[in-house]
Amino acid sequence: MSKSLDFLTEALRRLPGVGPKSAQRMAFHLLQHDREGAAMLSRALYQAVEAVHHCAMCNTFSETEVCELCADENRDRALLCVVETPADQIMIEQTLTFKGLYFILMGRLSPLDGIGPKDLHLEKLVGRATDGEVKEVVLATNFTNEGEATAHYISEMLKARGLKVSRLARGVPVGGELEYVDAGTIARAMLDRRSA
Repeated sequence: MSKSLDFLTEALRRLPGVGPKSAQRMAFHLLQHDREGAAMLSRALYQAVEAVHHCAMCNTFSETEVCELCADENRDRALLCVVETPADQIMIEQTLTFKGLYFILMGRLSPLDGIGPKDLHLEKLVGRATDGEVKEVVLATNFTNEGEATAHYISEMLKARGLKVSRLARGVPVGGELEYVDAGTIARAMLDRRSA
């Protein structure tokens, strides 16, 4: 194969879940059946890499120094929700229930993968959380082992600075039937129960 085709295949392998065969099939498809799509993909990637940066306040992706959510004066500046990724932020926004601001970690603690506290911009989070406006930090990391460890680490760090820290509740999904829910979820729902 040509060097350019090898380079394209290797570039496509960087996508999550794409192995060597899949990358090769994608490269062949783009060059054989969709050169216009390949050119569009190339332009879009170049434009995104050049234009998209991290918001100075919340660390999400933005084309401006401060993203639209952080600049919105109608948001509750006393509430700060910490999430792992911009995708998590979007999911919370889609619920239309949270009116505060966010901090996006861009990952989670994972010692086995070599990801420690310095890789998650935690010093920036502390600065944001202790700015005098924030009264409560809501930890909305995922309920994986790494997400739980990240939430615990951040919680201890922020509580030591006198901040109120809360964690998303866990439990039985809406519309879920108990016989089909795993035991761990039911146990957590029982422990996190609230008065009716």
